[in-house]
Amino acid sequence: MPEFELEAPFAPTGDQPTAIAGLLEGLEEGHRHQTLLGATGTGKTFTIANVVQATQRPTLVMAHNKTLAAQLYAEFKRLFPNNAIEYFVSYYDYYQPEAYVPRHDLYIEKSTDINEQIERLRLSATASLFTRRDVLIVASVSCIYGIGDPVNWQKMSVELKVGEEVRRERVLRDLVRIQYTRNDMELRRGTFRVRGDTLEIVPGYSESAFRIYLWGDEIEKIVEFQPLTGEVLHVHDLVTIFPAREYITDDEHIREALHDIEAELETQIAHFKRKEDFVAAQRIEQRTRYDIEMLREVGFTTGIENYSRHFDRRPPGSAPYTLIDYLPEDHLLIIDESHMTVPQIRGMYNGDKQRKQVLVDYGFRLPSALDNRPLQFAEFEGRVGQTIYTSATPGPYEDQHAQQIVEQIIRPTGIVDPHIDVRPIDGQIDDLLQEIARRVRDGQRALVTTLTQRMAEELAGYLNELGIKGQYLHAEVDTLERVEILRDLRTGIYDVIVGINLLREGLDLPEVSLVAILDADKAGFLRSEPALIQTIGRAARHLEGKVVMYADKMTPAMAGAIDETDRRREIQEAFNEANGIVPQQIVKEIQDLTDRLRTLDSEKDTTEASLDAGLQRLPAEELKRMIDELEAEMNKAAQALEFEKAAALRDQVFDLRGVLAAEFGLEGDLMLT
Repeated sequence: MPEFELEAPFAPTGDQPTAIAGLLEGLEEGHRHQTLLGATGTGKTFTIANVVQATQRPTLVMAHNKTLAAQLYAEFKRLFPNNAIEYFVSYYDYYQPEAYVPRHDLYIEKSTDINEQIERLRLSATASLFTRRDVLIVASVSCIYGIGDPVNWQKMSVELKVGEEVRRERVLRDLVRIQYTRNDMELRRGTFRVRGDTLEIVPGYSESAFRIYLWGDEIEKIVEFQPLTGEVLHVHDLVTIFPAREYITDDEHIREALHDIEAELETQIAHFKRKEDFVAAQRIEQRTRYDIEMLREVGFTTGIENYSRHFDRRPPGSAPYTLIDYLPEDHLLIIDESHMTVPQIRGMYNGDKQRKQVLVDYGFRLPSALDNRPLQFAEFEGRVGQTIYTSATPGPYEDQHAQQIVEQIIRPTGIVDPHIDVRPIDGQIDDLLQEIARRVRDGQRALVTTLTQRMAEELAGYLNELGIKGQYLHAEVDTLERVEILRDLRTGIYDVIVGINLLREGLDLPEVSLVAILDADKAGFLRSEPALIQTIGRAARHLEGKVVMYADKMTPAMAGAIDETDRRREIQEAFNEANGIVPQQIVKEIQDLTDRLRTLDSEKDTTEASLDAGLQRLPAEELKRMIDELEAEMNKAAQALEFEKAAALRDQVFDLRGVLAAEFGLEGDLMLT
């Protein structure tokens, strides 16, 4: 079984070695709670990666939003290229929960827009946990929401082994039972097709497919292949096909669940009739009986998660199964930007319960729907393993529970915390434009924080009218689009990004030399001392980093943030002087989650230009990278039914592989590229 293998072109420096040793010592001593108090840009992710490699334990990294989770995923994927680095966030690009407003008698039906790529990554994460230990999952706080029973999910999987005797019809029934559909025309995620004695399956969590060769009732051969091109990737002796959905159950559990749902329904109808609320009684009977019929006939219904307690055979009021239940007992938990993530985990249960209680009280859902919920904070505490909190500004919970605080302030590059200017609000936009213009002239980037979404959008539009390439970023921007916007800022497609809360924690943008905080003296959460320290940290990755606060008065939060920044800068400057360190600008490869999901048009243009420049002069690694990019573009074209374009790209891939084989003698590696 593979182990975590850290690959980095550098070794721990500054106070990273001390931090790594301190955290490992704390884990060995059995500390359940430790805090890594690290200034922005000091390499906390690299420190955690070294801890993971040293402990060799499955790891869950939790972040408080999808943007930060995507950046952490890219970081760990780069540091552990040969291990199972997974991404587990909410698969909704848009989510309107089911709700009822009694005052207006307004029922709001659940409305969602599911991102199939993220759904696949979620399934990939759970599947990896059952097949290997070198698994690191980067997740948002949505991982404390209920998913299927891990024991049942694993038990329902279909295992196929070379030499084993199986009946083809039995295998097909088993695949249908775990929510795979037959499609003899097109191989897509979560489908299978049959051609004579050959069975082809595309798992719900994989980009590749499996071809099962049968000789009578015996499995003769199993190969993994690329569904679009048919290229053979690997030959296997054993494969396990896990369910295509998170919620899965067998026929026996469905029968038992339906019996319990009907019993609960009768109890609830009687409850409403005793209260003489006949409208609610009719409503709950009509809605629930429809769901029962759907479950009985097709095994699925919209809102099936509201009956999860019955399918999981859990008692009333019990905690749901979550991603944490899929992790082994010795797992390691990392809570990134813990001052934000911990309060989110603590607050999710109550908000969810209030909304669902109204639905239950007015006959839209059975009381068991209340058990489809996120974990309560106490339940979360009881399920997680040894925990490391990472933050530049730890919150009260970490301060109270941490058995050890490890400080990491020195940046490996020698860059010190930025200087801070406080300027009046009057004329702040004109002054801001001058500051941005200087950065744009020098090829640098800027971040501007506002207090409202509307102001962010209007300011971004105004910047574009003046010829400055600006873009806004806030919570209504789709998950993957946020990641692309940040990538575009780094590549120079945008000069400025204007945002609100999303621009604070964990954004690794070395090109940003200016952070402007508008209305810095306005009281509120976004202008608290921890929030200001985090915002200031966005300029701490550039040699010429500078922060401008626009305010008419010095608030306690501003004063505290400025004092803490000055304290850290003094320590950093003293360390640099004592060790003869000359600060060096961070030069960091631009990577993000979209490298795994799609190829940007700009990358495609770069690839085409490289082809024209002469393939024979390129190194082997560059040729392999180009092949991967062209294959991604080929898959994208095929999915859009642009088959002529896909065929042309396929030909380019074959040509590149021919060059790779001829120039570098890598014929044996081509099938595994």
